[in-house]
Amino acid sequence: MKYIPNILTVIRLLLVPVFAIVYFSGTDHAHYIALFIFLVAGFTDYLDGYLARKYKIISKFGTVLDPLADKLMLLTALGSLAVNDAIPMLLFLLFLAKEIFMIIAGTILWYREERMVIPSKLPGKAATALSMFTVIMLIIFPGNKILIGILILALVLKLIALLTYVKVYKNRSQS
Repeated sequence: MKYIPNILTVIRLLLVPVFAIVYFSGTDHAHYIALFIFLVAGFTDYLDGYLARKYKIISKFGTVLDPLADKLMLLTALGSLAVNDAIPMLLFLLFLAKEIFMIIAGTILWYREERMVIPSKLPGKAATALSMFTVIMLIIFPGNKILIGILILALVLKLIALLTYVKVYKNRSQS
């Protein structure tokens, strides 16, 4: 049981390229099969978090790789939608810039601040949930203007979350 959450995180990381390969495969129903892969990845994210908390088997490996797997899957899905013109490329690039910043900042904190990981807060969780929901809907209804508006709202929430993380970091580093 001890390693199951980490195994689920690794499976989610392995699903990232599988999603893209399937999405662009050109086979019948490729987007829906990719959607299924996206949903499986989302379920493994929920399950690994649930198991880690319930059985108190939170590891440093999982603490670092779990959010990375989430970011990579979301960016891969958004990038796929952008390449297919289902969302504006600029919107994807803004998500990409924000997530790259978070990955770099997280890596710096990990190596520079004695393995410091800033835990996810409500704005970040809400932004991620809204982003994931909107990606699911955009795979089904590509280019839908209302969904693109919701995705913009998710990006705004992600930026608010970023400001929250910066505030938490400043408070921790001053204490």
